Amino acid sequence: MDIQTPRLLVVDDEPEIRRLVSEILEDEGYEVTMAEDAGTARQLKAATNPDLILLDIWMPDTDGITLLKEWVAEDTLTCPVVMMSGHGSVESAVEATRLGAYDYLEKPLSMAKLLLIVERALEAGYLQHENAGLRQGAAIDIEPVGRSAAVARTKDQLKRLAQHDARVLFVGEAGTGKELYARFLHNNSAHRDGPFIDVAVGSISPENSAVEFFGKECGGKVYPGLLERAHKGTLFLGEIAGMDKETQLRLLSALESSSFLRVGGSEAVRVDVRVVASTRISLDEEVKSGRFRQDLYYLLNEVTIEIPPLRTHSEDVPALLGFYVDYFVNQDKLAFRRFSMAAQNFLRNYGWRGNVRELKNLVQRLMILGVGEDIELEEVKSALGTVMGDIGGTASSVPDFFNLPLKEARDHFEKAYLEYHFERTGGSVAKLSAAVGMERTHLYRKLHSLNIKL
Repeated sequence: MDIQTPRLLVVDDEPEIRRLVSEILEDEGYEVTMAEDAGTARQLKAATNPDLILLDIWMPDTDGITLLKEWVAEDTLTCPVVMMSGHGSVESAVEATRLGAYDYLEKPLSMAKLLLIVERALEAGYLQHENAGLRQGAAIDIEPVGRSAAVARTKDQLKRLAQHDARVLFVGEAGTGKELYARFLHNNSAHRDGPFIDVAVGSISPENSAVEFFGKECGGKVYPGLLERAHKGTLFLGEIAGMDKETQLRLLSALESSSFLRVGGSEAVRVDVRVVASTRISLDEEVKSGRFRQDLYYLLNEVTIEIPPLRTHSEDVPALLGFYVDYFVNQDKLAFRRFSMAAQNFLRNYGWRGNVRELKNLVQRLMILGVGEDIELEEVKSALGTVMGDIGGTASSVPDFFNLPLKEARDHFEKAYLEYHFERTGGSVAKLSAAVGMERTHLYRKLHSLNIKL
C-alpha cells in the first residue's frame, strides 16, 4: 500500500474497554496497539511512534494527566492525544486539553463520537507535520504537462504573476489540476524556497478552524497553525467554496490585518505568506446566494486564472498518458506499459468528464490490473466501462488486490469506488456524498486518508 495505515495507541487499565475500542478502530482500518498502564504506554509510544494516543485518566501506576504532562515537558509528544474520562473526571479531561490534549471522550464511550474525534485528531496531527514536507511529496517539482496553446498560455500567465504578490484564484472544473498550477506559480515565485501548504478547506470543521488556521498556545508551548507553517511560502486553499461562514470571517480578519492571535495567545503574530485559492463552482453565485462573503471573495480574487478542461486541449492527451506511465513506474514501481496508437487516438476523442485526474486514475488502473507491455484499444474501452475490471468473473480473472490482506484490499476497493463516483458526479463533494450515502465531514476525511485529491 502506498498510504500508511494510521497507528493508534490505546491506553486504559480496563481490559473490556481496551478490547472494545481496539476492535472498533481495527474494523475502521486503523492499526491499534494497547497498553494497560503508564509504564507500558511509555514503552509502546517509543516503540511504535503512534499517530494518535487515546489516554485514560485513571490508571493504577501513573494517571493520564501526569503522563501527558511528562510527555509535554520532555517535548516527546509528536502526535495528538485524546483523553478518556469517567463520569467524575470530566473536569480533569478539560484541564488536559489546556495542557495540550486535542480533545476528550467521556465514558461510557459513544462509538460515533469516538470515530469522529479520532478522524479529526488524526487530521490535526497530519497538519502539524505539513511544514516538514509530508504533504508536499514528489509533486513539488512536477510542472503542468502539455504543449497546447491553452497550457502554454496558462503557464506564461503564471510565470508573470509569480513576480508579484497578487492573490490568485484558480477557477476550473474538478480534476483539471488547479493545485498543480498553484504549485507551478509557487515554484516560479520569490517564495519558491519556502513551504507549499495545501489544505482542503471543506475538511476543516468550524469548531476547529481557529486552531487549524492560527494555531494555539497552551502549557507554555506553541502549536503553529496553517498560516505560520506556510511562513515565507504559499498557502493554497483548495475548493474555497466549501468554507463555512465562521471560518470565512476568521480568515478575512487575518488577511485584512496581516496578523492574528493564536488561540490562547495574547501577542499578534505576523507572517509572510502568499495565499492562493481554487474553486470548481461559481463564487459569484455563492456570493449572491449569501453562502460566501463578498469581501473575502474580492480579497482572494485579485487575479483569476481559468484552468481549461482537458477536452479543450485534447492534443495533450498522448503526452499526459506517457507522463503518468513514467510517473507510476518511478513512484509506485509498477511495470512499464505503453498505449497503442489506436488507444491514444481513442482517448484523444474521449470526453474526460473527470479531466486530468480521470486520465491519471485510468492509467493507474490499467497499469495495476492489466498484463503485457502494450495497452490496446479494447482494454482501454473495458477499463472506462468499469471501475475495477471483471470482479464477477472467474477466479483466474479477479483483480490483483483480491490476493491482499482484507484491510489493504478494502482500501483499494474504496479508493477505486470513490474515484469512480467522484468522476461521475463531476467532482462535486456534495453530489458524491449523496451518491455514496456518506456524511460530508466523514467523506472529506475518507478522501484525504485515501489520498484522493479534491
